[in-house]
Amino acid sequence: MPQVHKIKKGLNIRLVGEAEKLIGKANSSEYYAVKPLDFHGIIPRLEVKEGSDVKAGATLFTDKSRPEIHFTSPVSGKVTSINRGERRVILEVVVKADPMQEFELFDTGNPLEMSRESVIEMLLKSGLWPAIRQRPYNVVANPKDTPKSIFISAFDTSPLAPDYDFIIQGGENEFQFGIDALSKLTSGKVHVNVSDEYSTSSGFTKVKNAQLNYFRGPHPAGNVGVQIQRIDPLNKGEFIWVVGPQDVIAMGNLFKKGIYDASRVVAIAGSEILNPRYLRVIGGASVKSLTEGNVSSQVHRYISGNPLTGTQVMPGGFLGFYDSQLTVIPEGDHFEFFGWALPGFHKFSISRSFWSWLSPNRKYKLDTNMNGGHRSFVITGLYEKVFPMNIYPMQLLKAILAEDIDLMESLGIYEVAEEDFALCEFVCPSKTEMQALVRKGLDLMMKEMS
Repeated sequence: MPQVHKIKKGLNIRLVGEAEKLIGKANSSEYYAVKPLDFHGIIPRLEVKEGSDVKAGATLFTDKSRPEIHFTSPVSGKVTSINRGERRVILEVVVKADPMQEFELFDTGNPLEMSRESVIEMLLKSGLWPAIRQRPYNVVANPKDTPKSIFISAFDTSPLAPDYDFIIQGGENEFQFGIDALSKLTSGKVHVNVSDEYSTSSGFTKVKNAQLNYFRGPHPAGNVGVQIQRIDPLNKGEFIWVVGPQDVIAMGNLFKKGIYDASRVVAIAGSEILNPRYLRVIGGASVKSLTEGNVSSQVHRYISGNPLTGTQVMPGGFLGFYDSQLTVIPEGDHFEFFGWALPGFHKFSISRSFWSWLSPNRKYKLDTNMNGGHRSFVITGLYEKVFPMNIYPMQLLKAILAEDIDLMESLGIYEVAEEDFALCEFVCPSKTEMQALVRKGLDLMMKEMS
């Protein structure tokens, strides 16, 4: 019987609008985009201009400091716009898709029979290298580094999260090919982490050239940071690489077919979606094509990703590079008079402030209302109840605010990413934007330690 890693601290947030396990086909998206802001720390150098014709897998921009890292088009077509923000920061490179898709052709082969350098070169040229992120800092991995291990979380415990057991069906061979490629990149093991609490796809449980690990517990048991600390803790000077399950499948397609296949299955979920479901789309698709005719008539918040860690997008925006979920929930644009004094049978609370604690399995329709204003840190012990890592969360956050490099190191800044503090931010009575604060600390460490 394999060892099961039990996560006791955490919180499951049950929301209305879970996607039904049927895969449909999205409305054809006319436009697709690659967004440099999805890749933290990257300074894009454009390789195309407006009006350029590109194939799927053609380079749109590279990293200015590491030009070997390519960011490529998910579709063939014409570059219609390069949208910029303040100080001319590039926000999006938008491509209008051709009716018939053409692909850049790359080499094929069995990655187990290839050298490490050849595998890296293929991933770099195809644009799949950015799918590999490193810990510490949660940024695109440096191809010049050698990680001590690679982690793949094959389950997600966040609210309304997609079911990767369901998504991987039909892609088991490609997943194995992707694992074979990743096994050439590390001096240690490739870890595939699955849930012990429900049936797991044979694509995960029968994987070769990887170590299978089982986890059980509430969110954030599916967070790769929690899994790393339990299996292969990160020390100063070490690197661990992280890859998503669907990106592993894309890598398998690259080595089997010689093309950059940006297609993926996305969960369209949330209380404001009329028909929550899974859709097969191409990465970077427009939000409009995914939700048109399938949302209620209220004011909505569109989130690329899950409600805890996702990024707000406009209805005319585009799906994020790393996201396998699009969530639509009500906008919190209302004031509730004496809301704190009501019984709150339909309100979610981690404490017993409302009578809803009598119905632990109830699903809730939550909006984006803050239910309070920003204030100083209050010592309540709430963070420790939902934070399962062997780190003092409040003390680390205060060290980041003080910009105390030595204290941040000693308190475990190298082991965390923004998503690890999402639940702390959710339960925080001080309304502190903890994920943004952790990102600030990671950026400071990168600057000081480079």
